[in-house]
Amino acid sequence: SINPLHTKNSSAHRKRRTLVAPDMNLSLDQSEGSLLSDDFLDTPDDLDINVDDIETPDETDSLEFITNGNDLEWEDDTPIASAKAPPADSNADGEGVDGKGVNGRLWRTVIIGEQEHRIDMQVIQPYLHVISHGGYYGEGLNAIIVFTACYLPDSSCPDYHYLMENLFLYVVSSLEMLVAEDYLIIFMNGGTPRSKMPGISWLKKCYQMIDRRLRKNLKSLIIAHPSWFIRTVIAISKPFISVKFMNKIRYVHSLEELEKIVPMDHIQIPECVLQ
Repeated sequence: SINPLHTKNSSAHRKRRTLVAPDMNLSLDQSEGSLLSDDFLDTPDDLDINVDDIETPDETDSLEFITNGNDLEWEDDTPIASAKAPPADSNADGEGVDGKGVNGRLWRTVIIGEQEHRIDMQVIQPYLHVISHGGYYGEGLNAIIVFTACYLPDSSCPDYHYLMENLFLYVVSSLEMLVAEDYLIIFMNGGTPRSKMPGISWLKKCYQMIDRRLRKNLKSLIIAHPSWFIRTVIAISKPFISVKFMNKIRYVHSLEELEKIVPMDHIQIPECVLQ
């Protein structure tokens, strides 16, 4: 007689298949405008930082950003889809599409990269001066965009990550509204304590979510009063940033030097920078 159990096991054995993993393409995206580039050839001389020449920082210049949440995470390339849910004590209702919600909370709906995002305007209200329009340079509508780091929130404030995610969306969406043609960015680094400096991952995501046209039209990134910290961050980032973008970075060490490059008539200088 035939053992039914043996027949069942034999049938299962005959139906067993070997699954072959599909071929995987491990190449990185190296298209124009990408942070990654295969043309790591040369960088400007003023960006070639010799580690032996860097002054040893004192206690206020220590790299505390490694442990205070401002980490060096380059692995996560996922753009921020939208700000996370507001803190539990914020009384956010989520009903308002643009303007006030039913509980009076302010929201703004923006389109970035053909994707809709909602910004909690109430939580970032004290920090809106972080990005501003500084007038124009040259001929045409070549905008001067000023990013003032001293207006950023302190990393010790409550709900810091939620705040920075909303501020991130505000900065990127504001840039798209302020720029019509070519433009330059002035990064006001002076008078900014270390605890207010954003992490590299935050800066990287800002760059990634900027429209490709805006990346291409950026003619210069001027860093005013560069600190030891910001120079070190740029030196660490060189392997991950295209040579085209690195060539756009320029350091200026005084407002007098900055005035020789761009008109200062409409650039608001914070008191902490003037000091």
